[in-house]
Amino acid sequence: MVYDVIIIGAGPAGLAAAIYSSRARLTTLLIEKNSCGGQMIITDLLENYPGFNGGINGFDLAVKLESQAKDFGAQIVYDEVTNIEDGKIKKVVTINNSYHAKTIIIASGTHVKKMNIPGESAFIGRGVSFCATCDAPFYKDKDVAVIGGGDSAIQEAIYLSKFAKNVTIIHRRNSLRATKILQERLSFYNNISVVYNSIPKEIIGTSSIEKIKIINIETNETQEIKIDGLFVFIGLLPNTDFLTNIALDDKGYIVTDENMHTSATGIFACGDIRKKYLRQVITAASDGAQAAVSAGHYLETL
Repeated sequence: MVYDVIIIGAGPAGLAAAIYSSRARLTTLLIEKNSCGGQMIITDLLENYPGFNGGINGFDLAVKLESQAKDFGAQIVYDEVTNIEDGKIKKVVTINNSYHAKTIIIASGTHVKKMNIPGESAFIGRGVSFCATCDAPFYKDKDVAVIGGGDSAIQEAIYLSKFAKNVTIIHRRNSLRATKILQERLSFYNNISVVYNSIPKEIIGTSSIEKIKIINIETNETQEIKIDGLFVFIGLLPNTDFLTNIALDDKGYIVTDENMHTSATGIFACGDIRKKYLRQVITAASDGAQAAVSAGHYLETL
């Protein structure tokens, strides 16, 4: 079978693209490596997504988007894409199969960035985590640290404070990068503190984490903080390793125009995978809608 559209990735961008393309009666296949929702499903509360006073859980929103895409006729398969072969009819190669389509939308998203310090790899799953929503209950009445100072780090620190005895935020700058409303909320939590101008140097422990060694980048002084768990939120990296003939920027993100066209004819990109300033669920969904419409216009020219 040759699909009208194959969408790679089922985060908010891919799901929105699937909703728009399948609703337009385009035969649509969505290929997802893990589970629908992407980074959104590990977010406890999306309070800035329009239409939900008081916010909505990321997993719950993902379920709604997936159901909507399926109701319009989109098919979903779970597999990992390893290559794209361009041509008038394009081929998407996965680990277990291959699929053909007239046009492709890449919505493969991002993955968490690691610190790459001694002890990090050894303690992943034994104290080092990249998801507070997933692992916070394991640290009830314990001491944890959060690395980072952006929105994700502060949101997760606040979530962790509901379980942990103490939460220490470690940030490399002298002020947080998170939005002001999140920074203001920190003052309501007596068990959250912030260490500024500091970066992690080593994770120390035996069978589990016992402490983290940090260094002050201004004074060059080191200190060790006793912790039971460490949560890392220092940024994201694009999932573009499987791409070969599509233009990327110097950080590996896909370069597109405002209509989501990539450098390859008939191939579009949307969401966090593309070069852009703001990466949020709402902007990902908007990108997905535009990508699907652009793909539809392209199909009309064939």
